[in-house]
Amino acid sequence: MSARLDSARPYVIGLFRIVLGLLFAAHGAASLFGVLGGAAGGDGGTIAAGTWPGWYAAVIQLVAGGLVLLGLGTRAAALIASGSMAYAYFDVHQQAALWPIQNGGELSVLFCWAFFLLVFTGSGAFGLDRLLVRRAPQDGERAPERSPVAA
Repeated sequence: MSARLDSARPYVIGLFRIVLGLLFAAHGAASLFGVLGGAAGGDGGTIAAGTWPGWYAAVIQLVAGGLVLLGLGTRAAALIASGSMAYAYFDVHQQAALWPIQNGGELSVLFCWAFFLLVFTGSGAFGLDRLLVRRAPQDGERAPERSPVAA
């Protein structure tokens, strides 16, 4: 059972990355363009251009979320996204209370740690990184074997 689950790991990481990137990009799009309920899920409003830190956070959400969704520069984009969510938690939420459940910062914490995980796991399957960067074996090195996911 464990070997079967391990063989599916890249595909599950890829699906995780796609969902995470889509949700993060949706937050940015909502804040910047007023779609999907608008900024903070309210009345369809947007964040005024250039306002600190909300507008910059929304740009990071849209761009980094889109890159993570596509699996393009995943590790770098995930690191920036994770850092922005850590900043959001400590600067905005933790002032209200210590625990995320008390200060409304659960989403910031979850995004922060989920993106931090992608920094170390990479994009998994289905990412553009894998299509664009095909590492050729060096002299004396064997090409990595590919094994399909067992059904």
